[in-house]
Amino acid sequence: MKPSVQTRTSRSILTKGSGFLHGYSHTLNPYAGCAFGCSYCYVRRMPIALFREEDWGEWVDIKENAVELVKKEIPKARKKGKVSIFMSSSTDPYQPVEYNTGLTRGLLEAMVEEPPDFLFLQTRSPLVSRDIDLLKELGSRVMVSLTIETDLESVRKIFAPSAPPIAARLNALKELRREGIPSQAAIAPLLPCSEEFPDKLSDVTKRITLDDFFMGDGSGGNRTEQLGIRKLFEENGLSDWYDRRTYLKIKKRLEKTFADDAIYISQKGFFPPNQL
Repeated sequence: MKPSVQTRTSRSILTKGSGFLHGYSHTLNPYAGCAFGCSYCYVRRMPIALFREEDWGEWVDIKENAVELVKKEIPKARKKGKVSIFMSSSTDPYQPVEYNTGLTRGLLEAMVEEPPDFLFLQTRSPLVSRDIDLLKELGSRVMVSLTIETDLESVRKIFAPSAPPIAARLNALKELRREGIPSQAAIAPLLPCSEEFPDKLSDVTKRITLDDFFMGDGSGGNRTEQLGIRKLFEENGLSDWYDRRTYLKIKKRLEKTFADDAIYISQKGFFPPNQL
Protein backbone atom coordinates (compact mmCIF):
# COMPACT_ATOMS: atom_id res chain seq x y z
CA MET A 1 0.00 0.00 0.00
CA LYS A 2 1.42 3.34 -1.06
CA PRO A 3 1.43 6.07 1.60
CA SER A 4 -0.62 9.20 1.20
CA VAL A 5 1.61 12.09 0.13
CA GLN A 6 1.03 15.76 0.79
CA THR A 7 3.10 18.90 0.33
CA ARG A 8 3.33 21.62 2.91
CA THR A 9 5.17 24.85 3.48
CA SER A 10 7.44 25.01 6.51
CA ARG A 11 8.37 28.07 8.54
CA SER A 12 11.87 26.76 9.16
CA ILE A 13 13.93 23.70 8.28
CA LEU A 14 16.79 23.64 10.79
CA THR A 15 15.88 22.55 14.32
CA LYS A 16 18.19 22.94 17.29
CA GLY A 17 19.93 19.69 18.16
CA SER A 18 18.99 18.25 21.54
CA GLY A 19 18.71 15.02 23.51
CA PHE A 20 20.45 12.08 21.82
CA LEU A 21 21.66 14.48 19.13
CA HIS A 22 22.91 17.26 21.40
CA GLY A 23 26.31 17.03 19.68
CA TYR A 24 24.79 18.73 16.64
CA SER A 25 23.84 22.35 16.34
CA HIS A 26 20.84 21.40 14.19
CA THR A 27 18.76 18.56 12.77
CA LEU A 28 17.16 18.65 9.32
CA ASN A 29 14.19 16.60 8.13
CA PRO A 30 13.17 17.17 4.48
CA TYR A 31 10.08 15.05 5.00
CA ALA A 32 7.67 14.34 7.82
CA GLY A 33 6.61 10.72 8.08
CA CYS A 34 8.40 7.77 6.54
CA ALA A 35 7.13 5.21 4.05
CA PHE A 36 9.56 2.56 5.31
CA GLY A 37 7.41 2.32 8.46
CA CYS A 38 9.84 0.07 10.36
CA SER A 39 8.13 -1.68 13.28
CA TYR A 40 10.76 -0.60 15.80
CA CYS A 41 11.03 3.07 14.79
CA TYR A 42 11.07 5.22 17.94
CA VAL A 43 9.36 8.04 16.01
CA ARG A 44 6.16 6.01 16.28
CA ARG A 45 6.00 7.11 19.93
CA MET A 46 6.69 10.78 19.24
CA PRO A 47 3.97 13.46 18.93
CA ILE A 48 4.43 13.77 15.16
CA ALA A 49 3.17 10.19 14.82
CA LEU A 50 0.90 9.85 17.85
CA PHE A 51 -1.29 12.82 16.92
CA ARG A 52 -1.68 11.82 13.28
CA GLU A 53 -4.85 9.98 12.29
CA GLU A 54 -2.96 7.78 9.81
CA ASP A 55 -0.62 5.02 11.00
CA TRP A 56 3.13 5.47 10.85
CA GLY A 57 4.37 4.40 7.44
CA GLU A 58 1.11 5.34 5.72
CA TRP A 59 1.78 9.06 5.20
CA VAL A 60 4.53 11.38 4.04
CA ASP A 61 4.58 15.17 4.03
CA ILE A 62 6.96 16.89 1.61
CA LYS A 63 8.45 20.14 2.92
CA GLU A 64 8.33 21.79 -0.47
CA ASN A 65 10.26 24.95 0.48
CA ALA A 66 13.06 23.14 2.32
CA VAL A 67 15.77 24.10 -0.19
CA GLU A 68 14.93 27.80 -0.08
CA LEU A 69 14.89 27.69 3.71
CA VAL A 70 18.24 25.94 4.09
CA LYS A 71 19.90 28.51 1.82
CA LYS A 72 18.78 31.23 4.23
CA GLU A 73 19.14 29.41 7.53
CA ILE A 74 22.68 28.03 7.24
CA PRO A 75 24.30 31.48 6.80
CA LYS A 76 22.12 32.84 9.61
CA ALA A 77 23.06 29.97 11.93
CA ARG A 78 26.76 30.36 11.13
CA LYS A 79 26.74 33.84 12.63
CA LYS A 80 26.16 32.14 16.00
CA GLY A 81 28.86 29.48 15.64
CA LYS A 82 29.73 26.26 13.83
CA VAL A 83 26.90 24.56 11.97
CA SER A 84 26.72 20.78 12.26
CA ILE A 85 23.62 19.08 10.86
CA PHE A 86 22.10 15.65 11.44
CA MET A 87 19.92 14.64 8.48
CA SER A 88 17.57 13.07 9.32
CA SER A 89 16.39 12.47 12.88
CA SER A 90 12.74 11.50 12.36
CA THR A 91 12.42 10.45 8.72
CA ASP A 92 14.54 8.92 5.97
CA PRO A 93 15.85 11.48 3.46
CA TYR A 94 16.01 8.79 0.77
CA GLN A 95 12.63 7.13 1.19
CA PRO A 96 10.76 6.26 -2.05
CA VAL A 97 9.16 9.67 -2.57
CA GLU A 98 12.67 11.09 -3.03
CA TYR A 99 12.87 9.37 -6.42
CA ASN A 100 10.23 11.80 -7.67
CA THR A 101 10.87 14.94 -5.63
CA GLY A 102 14.67 15.08 -5.59
CA LEU A 103 14.26 17.18 -2.46
CA THR A 104 17.20 15.70 -0.57
CA ARG A 105 19.40 16.11 -3.64
CA GLY A 106 18.29 19.74 -3.83
CA LEU A 107 19.30 20.23 -0.20
CA LEU A 108 22.73 18.72 -0.89
CA GLU A 109 23.15 21.02 -3.89
CA ALA A 110 22.35 23.97 -1.65
CA MET A 111 24.84 22.75 0.96
CA VAL A 112 27.57 22.40 -1.64
CA GLU A 113 27.08 26.11 -2.32
CA GLU A 114 26.69 27.04 1.36
CA PRO A 115 28.29 24.15 3.25
CA PRO A 116 27.76 23.43 6.93
CA ASP A 117 30.83 22.62 8.99
CA PHE A 118 29.63 19.02 9.13
CA LEU A 119 26.72 17.00 7.75
CA PHE A 120 25.79 13.57 9.09
CA LEU A 121 23.55 11.86 6.54
CA GLN A 122 21.54 8.98 8.03
CA THR A 123 19.56 6.64 5.79
CA ARG A 124 18.72 3.00 5.13
CA SER A 125 18.27 3.47 1.39
CA PRO A 126 20.72 2.61 -1.38
CA LEU A 127 19.37 5.66 -3.24
CA VAL A 128 22.03 7.66 -1.39
CA SER A 129 24.57 6.43 -3.96
CA ARG A 130 22.75 8.54 -6.58
CA ASP A 131 24.23 11.64 -4.95
CA ILE A 132 27.86 10.55 -4.81
CA ASP A 133 28.82 13.47 -7.05
CA LEU A 134 27.54 15.97 -4.47
CA LEU A 135 28.88 14.02 -1.51
CA LYS A 136 32.33 14.14 -3.11
CA GLU A 137 32.11 17.92 -3.27
CA LEU A 138 31.34 18.07 0.44
CA GLY A 139 34.43 15.95 1.10
CA SER A 140 35.39 15.59 4.75
CA ARG A 141 32.43 17.73 5.77
CA VAL A 142 30.06 14.77 5.34
CA MET A 143 29.58 11.32 6.83
CA VAL A 144 27.05 8.88 5.35
CA SER A 145 25.62 6.43 7.86
CA LEU A 146 23.80 3.55 6.18
CA THR A 147 21.61 1.42 8.43
CA ILE A 148 22.27 -2.31 8.05
CA GLU A 149 20.73 -3.82 11.17
CA THR A 150 21.03 -7.45 10.05
CA ASP A 151 22.41 -9.50 7.19
CA LEU A 152 19.38 -11.80 7.09
CA GLU A 153 16.57 -10.98 4.69
CA SER A 154 14.22 -13.24 6.63
CA VAL A 155 14.76 -11.03 9.69
CA ARG A 156 14.38 -7.79 7.75
CA LYS A 157 11.04 -8.98 6.42
CA ILE A 158 9.79 -9.54 9.98
CA PHE A 159 10.80 -6.18 11.42
CA ALA A 160 11.07 -3.84 8.42
CA PRO A 161 9.28 -5.39 5.42
CA SER A 162 9.03 -2.09 3.52
CA ALA A 163 12.69 -1.18 3.94
CA PRO A 164 15.19 -1.78 1.11
CA PRO A 165 16.77 -5.23 0.78
CA ILE A 166 20.00 -5.81 2.69
CA ALA A 167 22.04 -6.71 -0.41
CA ALA A 168 21.21 -3.40 -2.06
CA ARG A 169 22.35 -1.51 1.04
CA LEU A 170 25.61 -3.44 1.22
CA ASN A 171 26.26 -2.66 -2.45
CA ALA A 172 25.55 1.04 -1.89
CA LEU A 173 27.93 1.19 1.06
CA LYS A 174 30.60 -0.55 -1.00
CA GLU A 175 30.16 2.04 -3.74
CA LEU A 176 30.44 4.91 -1.24
CA ARG A 177 33.67 3.44 0.09
CA ARG A 178 35.07 2.92 -3.40
CA GLU A 179 34.35 6.55 -4.26
CA GLY A 180 36.06 7.80 -1.10
CA ILE A 181 32.94 9.05 0.66
CA PRO A 182 33.29 9.00 4.48
CA SER A 183 30.77 6.38 5.51
CA GLN A 184 29.80 3.75 8.05
CA ALA A 185 27.44 0.85 8.58
CA ALA A 186 25.00 1.50 11.40
CA ILE A 187 23.86 -1.73 13.02
CA ALA A 188 21.05 0.20 14.62
CA PRO A 189 19.02 -1.24 16.10
CA LEU A 190 20.77 -4.59 16.25
CA LEU A 191 18.55 -7.39 14.92
CA PRO A 192 19.24 -11.14 14.81
CA CYS A 193 22.08 -11.79 12.41
CA SER A 194 24.41 -14.55 11.24
CA GLU A 195 27.97 -15.22 12.41
CA GLU A 196 29.14 -14.08 8.96
CA PHE A 197 27.73 -10.57 9.42
CA PRO A 198 31.09 -8.98 10.41
CA ASP A 199 32.81 -10.41 7.34
CA LYS A 200 30.07 -9.13 5.05
CA LEU A 201 30.44 -5.68 6.56
CA SER A 202 34.23 -5.69 6.32
CA ASP A 203 33.87 -6.00 2.54
CA VAL A 204 32.01 -2.69 2.32
CA THR A 205 33.12 -0.42 5.18
CA LYS A 206 35.90 0.36 7.63
CA ARG A 207 33.67 1.87 10.31
CA ILE A 208 30.83 0.38 12.37
CA THR A 209 28.32 1.84 14.81
CA LEU A 210 26.52 -0.68 17.00
CA ASP A 211 23.32 0.23 18.81
CA ASP A 212 20.29 -1.54 20.22
CA PHE A 213 16.75 -0.80 21.41
CA PHE A 214 17.82 -0.23 24.99
CA MET A 215 20.55 2.33 24.31
CA GLY A 216 19.20 3.95 21.20
CA ASP A 217 15.48 4.62 21.55
CA GLY A 218 16.01 7.59 23.84
CA SER A 219 14.10 6.09 26.76
CA GLY A 220 16.17 3.13 27.92
CA GLY A 221 14.04 0.74 25.88
CA ASN A 222 10.66 1.94 27.18
CA ARG A 223 9.49 3.25 23.81
CA THR A 224 10.40 -0.05 22.20
CA GLU A 225 8.42 -1.95 24.83
CA GLN A 226 5.39 0.23 24.09
CA LEU A 227 5.68 -0.66 20.41
CA GLY A 228 5.34 -4.36 21.19
CA ILE A 229 8.67 -5.30 19.64
CA ARG A 230 9.33 -7.93 22.29
CA LYS A 231 6.28 -9.82 21.00
CA LEU A 232 7.71 -9.88 17.46
CA PHE A 233 10.86 -11.51 18.80
CA GLU A 234 8.84 -14.04 20.79
CA GLU A 235 6.45 -14.93 17.95
CA ASN A 236 9.37 -15.66 15.65
CA GLY A 237 11.42 -17.72 18.07
CA LEU A 238 14.00 -14.97 18.54
CA SER A 239 13.49 -14.18 22.24
CA ASP A 240 17.15 -14.76 23.12
CA TRP A 241 18.10 -11.78 20.99
CA TYR A 242 15.90 -9.34 22.93
CA ASP A 243 18.35 -8.77 25.76
CA ARG A 244 20.43 -5.83 26.97
CA ARG A 245 23.62 -7.90 26.75
CA THR A 246 23.19 -9.13 23.17
CA TYR A 247 25.12 -6.23 21.68
CA LEU A 248 28.20 -7.30 23.67
CA LYS A 249 28.14 -10.69 21.96
CA ILE A 250 27.98 -9.05 18.54
CA LYS A 251 30.67 -6.56 19.53
CA LYS A 252 33.02 -9.46 20.23
CA ARG A 253 32.31 -10.88 16.79
CA LEU A 254 33.00 -7.51 15.20
CA GLU A 255 36.28 -7.14 17.09
CA LYS A 256 37.63 -10.21 15.29
CA THR A 257 37.27 -8.35 11.99
CA PHE A 258 37.41 -4.63 12.77
CA ALA A 259 39.97 -2.60 14.70
CA ASP A 260 38.89 -1.41 18.15
CA ASP A 261 38.92 2.24 17.04
CA ALA A 262 36.64 1.39 14.10
CA ILE A 263 33.76 0.21 16.30
CA TYR A 264 31.53 2.80 17.96
CA ILE A 265 28.80 2.10 20.46
CA SER A 266 25.41 3.84 20.37
CA GLN A 267 25.52 7.64 20.66
CA LYS A 268 29.25 7.99 19.97
CA GLY A 269 28.79 6.52 16.52
CA PHE A 270 26.40 9.28 15.56
CA PHE A 271 28.41 12.21 16.93
CA PRO A 272 30.36 14.68 14.78
CA PRO A 273 34.06 13.69 14.66
CA ASN A 274 35.14 16.75 16.64
CA GLN A 275 32.83 15.67 19.48
CA LEU A 276 34.51 12.27 20.02
